[in-house]
Amino acid sequence: MPEKTTASKIEDKRKQQNQADEEQIRHRLARIKHQILVLSGKGGVGKSTVAANLAVSLVLAQKHVGLLDIDIHGPSIPKILNLEGRRVESMGHQIMPIEVMPNFKVMSIGFLLPARDDAVIWRGPMKYQMIKQFIKDVEWGNLDFLIVDSPPGTGDEPLSVIQLLGKADGAIVVTTPQELALADVRKGINFCKSLGLPVLGVLENMSGFVCPKCGQRTDIFKSGGGEKMSMQMEVPFLGTIPIDPAVVQACDLGMPFVRSGDNQSETARAFAPAVQTLLDLDEDR
Repeated sequence: MPEKTTASKIEDKRKQQNQADEEQIRHRLARIKHQILVLSGKGGVGKSTVAANLAVSLVLAQKHVGLLDIDIHGPSIPKILNLEGRRVESMGHQIMPIEVMPNFKVMSIGFLLPARDDAVIWRGPMKYQMIKQFIKDVEWGNLDFLIVDSPPGTGDEPLSVIQLLGKADGAIVVTTPQELALADVRKGINFCKSLGLPVLGVLENMSGFVCPKCGQRTDIFKSGGGEKMSMQMEVPFLGTIPIDPAVVQACDLGMPFVRSGDNQSETARAFAPAVQTLLDLDEDR
């Protein structure tokens, strides 16, 4: 039998490493009951704010939660959770995520950058490897939910994480009411459907402004576009979140709104249907 060439040996080693990586990913995911992606086809719709508040809401419901920020070029989660400047530690081949509070772990590329304003200039293969490492090497432990905050669009990052997770429970899609955003969000929903990822529902963010003094509502960006689109696309509609200065202030202070705000406000109550949708997944299992 002829001796293997150097190229053949390299290929065999690559296959062995891929098999080992796949086994490690299966091991990690076996300890995570539910994997949820927060997506949007459009930037600037408040997706990271929604992801952070959903994660914290689940923690407040006594669930063990991980929040994975895979926005390689614009990670927002460290700012929203007041974790800027924090650094992750390694233990052997494992990366230890930041533990924000009991039962809540967070991982973001923002924890790996020397300075928060550093730009990440990577092509697709490097981004894929980083996301793969976030799933394979991060010691998430036993989780009820892993919430994945994806960047806008239907590019490398969301595609990579969907493929790596294999059988995620589904996606919550965030939009704003105006048609410019809805057009891109429709593409995001079709992206999910083409990959076999269930759409758990659509959240319409920045839907009207309720004056904190007089209570009058003004539809700055119109309203109802998300609900109409959900009906057309045959996916659930999870409600509307109004523009609220308290949400902006909470993000700037690094305190998720659902933890710091008035739980009886219209904005706080607006997160409830989406949170309940996720809690129902846990009850069904």
